[in-house]
Amino acid sequence: MNELKGLHHVTAITSSAEKIYEFFTYTLGLRLVKKTVNQDDIKTYHLYFTDDVGSPGTDMTFFDFPGIPKGVHGTNEISKTSFRVPNDKALDYWIKRFDRLGVKHTGIKEQFGKKTISFVDFDNQAYQLISDEFNEGVASGTPWQKGPIPLEYAITGLGPIFVRTSYFDYFKEVLEKVFFMREIAQEDSFHLFEMGEGGNGAQVVVEYNTVLPQARQGFGTVHHTAFRVDDRAELDDWQKRLQGFNLPNSGYVERYYFGSLYTNVAPSILFELATDGPGFMGDEPYETLGEKLSLPPFFEEKREEIESLVRPIDTVRSTKTFEKEYE
Repeated sequence: MNELKGLHHVTAITSSAEKIYEFFTYTLGLRLVKKTVNQDDIKTYHLYFTDDVGSPGTDMTFFDFPGIPKGVHGTNEISKTSFRVPNDKALDYWIKRFDRLGVKHTGIKEQFGKKTISFVDFDNQAYQLISDEFNEGVASGTPWQKGPIPLEYAITGLGPIFVRTSYFDYFKEVLEKVFFMREIAQEDSFHLFEMGEGGNGAQVVVEYNTVLPQARQGFGTVHHTAFRVDDRAELDDWQKRLQGFNLPNSGYVERYYFGSLYTNVAPSILFELATDGPGFMGDEPYETLGEKLSLPPFFEEKREEIESLVRPIDTVRSTKTFEKEYE
């Protein structure tokens, strides 16, 4: 069977749909391409931020579960999400931008031969920018053309996902034997795994940590991460493979924008396999992506109920002009 193609999306939990929309739109310059609801909890928003056209592998999404407590970072969690920028020079731009906008960051560091900047949002959700300078492997996406970030510095997609675990030997075995990933480097307690064509868009960094307390999910933490497959037939093959290793799984789940298969691969670590299509362009025009509440067809009959449960959020951008912010 085919290897996983790379990262598909990361889904996290936020304390405020409004604030995360502002942060991702105006600070990070990612495009909201879909404003919908959690299909398993319809009173909860599900916001999808991607590149210009909603390409798989560029997508970070957020739930805003009502009343959920703040999460606690620790071991046994998906601990940090990376975003790709074109080159090292772009990181210099982002340092100045973060300083001007008051975003907490580490400055430029280097790990596994790549320059990075780690930073956090208002919930202490952990992120990283990673330079694609000299990167090879899975292609990245297209920056949001009409966003506030100059295109030569803009975020183009997802980079390596960080997982912190106290069960390293088991987790390594799962990545290698079940998911065909391969360990390609180690720095201290950090281990770099790669899938498919490799490169920044197809990597997982696993940190072995038995010192920190057990993480607790809540706002400011990652809910799950997803990896790319071509289509439903591949998902069915993967379901059989998971069953062969006695890994629990959800079976096929129709998400309308893609098909999904979920599995808890380790304590508190939820992985999803997701199809590249059909994507986010089928139910809204390109010009107004993410501006209205989009619902999959099987939820349209509940639209009135759903709209009464979720508060309105103004996400209209097609009537606005964003000046490129060069400093």
